[in-house]
Amino acid sequence: EHALTVRPVLRLETLAGVKLLQRVDDAGGCPSRVCVDMGTPELARQRIPVRPDTTSDPESPCIGQPIRVLDREWAVTCVSMGNPHAVVFVDDVDSLDLPVVGPAFEHHPWFPSRTNTEFVQLMDAGHVRMRVWERGAGETLACGTGACAVAVACHLTGRTGREVAVQLRGGTLDIRWDERTGHVLMTGPARTVFSGEYSPAQGQED
Repeated sequence: EHALTVRPVLRLETLAGVKLLQRVDDAGGCPSRVCVDMGTPELARQRIPVRPDTTSDPESPCIGQPIRVLDREWAVTCVSMGNPHAVVFVDDVDSLDLPVVGPAFEHHPWFPSRTNTEFVQLMDAGHVRMRVWERGAGETLACGTGACAVAVACHLTGRTGREVAVQLRGGTLDIRWDERTGHVLMTGPARTVFSGEYSPAQGQED
């Protein structure tokens, strides 16, 4: 939009590493959708990290593992996309008391670095709805790494194929877990949501 680049692929440095962003299509010369290579998911328990028990192989995945939270048993699938995610499938995401359930998962002893938690409702084999509780932030309208973790968990548990539309409260992301490369590709809309000017505090101009 600001003519800072004409390249079809950009490299974006983030705290989770360098991501490759590719323009999918243009509207009036501006990118309306962007595909982001989010890298490969990490499934080994010790590198997510998650510690369900002392007998599990630390290199083994955590798929559909029973976990007790708030005096109820849930099944959790854990994935790291550069940050830890616990994916839980439920019948109805709207009925969740997320301000109560979310912190209970975030601070559960299984998760030594705390965790982001995605609660997912399967709509059909190519479409899910999701609410997310982000560690340290609470419920948010969207989470890109969370949507990727959900797509991986959906495939690992046999609920969907490798492509799924993840509907968040802030919009829908199309996620594909590429079988050849093992990378997760996230495609969604790109648009300006606000602009502003930064003014340094007095005496901090340098």
